[in-house]
Amino acid sequence: MSRKRILYVTPAIFPYLPENYISSVCRYLPQGIQERENEIRTFMPKYGLVNERKNMLHEVIRLSGQNIIIEDTDYPLIIKVASLQSVRMQVYFIDSEDFFRRKALYVDEDDKFFEDNDSRILFYAKGVIETVRKLGWNPDIIHCHGWLSALVPIFIRTAYKDNPLFQDVRIITSIYNEYFPDKFSPHFLKKLKITGIPRECLTHFKGASGYDTILKTAIDFSDAVVIAHPNITSSLKRYLKNYEYPTTIHHESEDYLEYVDEYNHFYEELLELSPREF
Repeated sequence: MSRKRILYVTPAIFPYLPENYISSVCRYLPQGIQERENEIRTFMPKYGLVNERKNMLHEVIRLSGQNIIIEDTDYPLIIKVASLQSVRMQVYFIDSEDFFRRKALYVDEDDKFFEDNDSRILFYAKGVIETVRKLGWNPDIIHCHGWLSALVPIFIRTAYKDNPLFQDVRIITSIYNEYFPDKFSPHFLKKLKITGIPRECLTHFKGASGYDTILKTAIDFSDAVVIAHPNITSSLKRYLKNYEYPTTIHHESEDYLEYVDEYNHFYEELLELSPREF
């Protein structure tokens, strides 16, 4: 198959954050796909825990300067970039003084879920999409990893459905064992309604919304799903039983090249199918 263009939307990448299951997959999968002569773009948030000096991040002025509107407030979007020199892989960082400068990921020092986590994932999804638009780069596949990236599919399929960059894109959602019991702000549904997402696409958000809410929504608007960890929630396992589109399982291996080959084949099979109609 010809050279593929793949956009990775991730919550964490090693070595910018400590190595764990998801930061490892999001580090080595893009690398392996790029090594197979494909074109990639990879995004993660620029948390306050990311050492800018050590990792040589720098702002991309031509991509920064946009504002992301959440409810009635404009939040400046800052784009930074760094390179993993040893493998020649570039990583884009979504930065925000309001949402990602704190020295924590999703909970405070008392292990309390941040009240603005709903705004943070909204900002992240919109920030990635708007940056890709500004790059003028049209991906063949958007591969979203974890709950932090889970709003990207619904945005692409609704608010951005007429954008020519995304007309023929296939979207994949990878589900990990990241479950949290906390609920998002009661205002989450209102914030989403005014972004251009039709009301009828937000049925999962009626009532208290949480982890399963956003993952089920991501599944609804994806062309394929990866069960990226054996211990996903039973609720999502049941939900996927009615999913009629391609699914695959991530097979962890000490040699990342083994699972990279599986993903590469999965991508090629998916691109042979027509995109879902919404």
